[in-house]
Amino acid sequence: MSTVSRRGFLKTSGTSVAAGAAATIGAATIGGVAVAPDAQAATFEQKTLARAKTLKMNVPVTFTYPDASSPCTLVKLGQAALGGVGPDGDIVAYSSLCTHMGCPVAYDPERKVFKCPCHYSTFDAEMAGQMVCGQATEDLPRIVLSYDDKDDSVQAVAVDGLIYGRQANVL
Repeated sequence: MSTVSRRGFLKTSGTSVAAGAAATIGAATIGGVAVAPDAQAATFEQKTLARAKTLKMNVPVTFTYPDASSPCTLVKLGQAALGGVGPDGDIVAYSSLCTHMGCPVAYDPERKVFKCPCHYSTFDAEMAGQMVCGQATEDLPRIVLSYDDKDDSVQAVAVDGLIYGRQANVL
């Protein structure tokens, strides 16, 4: 039985951690190019939600997607946002269930954030649902949208992130 010095142990474990990190980072890239969040989204049947010109700025529209047990909110922000669609790239949608404990979040039009009344988590609507503060540890699941300029329709096509309370985004 051989003994390992502290220096040898740290070198070996440091190399192992670096290799693990490199493998993880490699999984998030394809051919050296970062994978967009949409590429990992769970796709579902397309669902038409609204006509872009009928949406009022900062007035939330509720819908369910990908099924009746998944409440969501669509918002026209008035300025381009990450993942936004429409003529101005300002229409976004998110799951309405907080990622902390599934409480229903509410849109705050003044700050352009979603707020959870249960434990005060806040999610940025302009930054792809990024968690700003609170008890949540995950971003708000984003409903991936598409826009058809021929008929001005906005459709839900996928979910980027895990809807609260599910092992997968399918019942």
